Amino acid sequence: MGVRTMPSEAEQSTRKRILAATFVVLSRSGHRKLQLSEVAAEAGVSRPTLYRYFGSKQGMLDAFGLYEQDNFDAGIAAAMAGLRGPDRLDAALQFIVDFQHEYSLSVMVDIEPEHVLAQTKWLLPILEERIRRIIPGEHSDIAAAAVVRIAVCHFLLGADDPERYLAELRHAAGLPPRRRRVARTAATAS
Repeated sequence: MGVRTMPSEAEQSTRKRILAATFVVLSRSGHRKLQLSEVAAEAGVSRPTLYRYFGSKQGMLDAFGLYEQDNFDAGIAAAMAGLRGPDRLDAALQFIVDFQHEYSLSVMVDIEPEHVLAQTKWLLPILEERIRRIIPGEHSDIAAAAVVRIAVCHFLLGADDPERYLAELRHAAGLPPRRRRVARTAATAS
């Protein structure tokens, strides 16, 4: 039995470049029309190099799903780092709003709605479990389900008003509404 070694930094960099390129190509073409040659060109690698890392289109797509999940997990963890209680939950909800606002794969809803729905069905219980862990209280499972379903609705239908979207998530999670900041004028500042 051979000893497995950790991939080198250069190998990890190439792998990440390919997965980042997968994101770009998916947002243009969708899942069904994804061409490995297009991903390779976007990543600046040859097709044989792409196959060395992933073996097949499905292998690359599976790895991409895990890559995206890892990016989300790392982002939400960073957003909550050092925070406790309601501030921690609020930071997680703000991250969800920001992540979806910046996440260009929402175009997949129009390109391949059946694929998006299948992925969403698979992802719902995973997201609910992760959100449940940061919502306090006896009914955290119900609150987490509501938060995730609101997030999914905004992903599928678009969230034109991030403040309203965040307010909906905060309400579902049991956080009090944020007070609107009152703009200070020169007259009130003195």
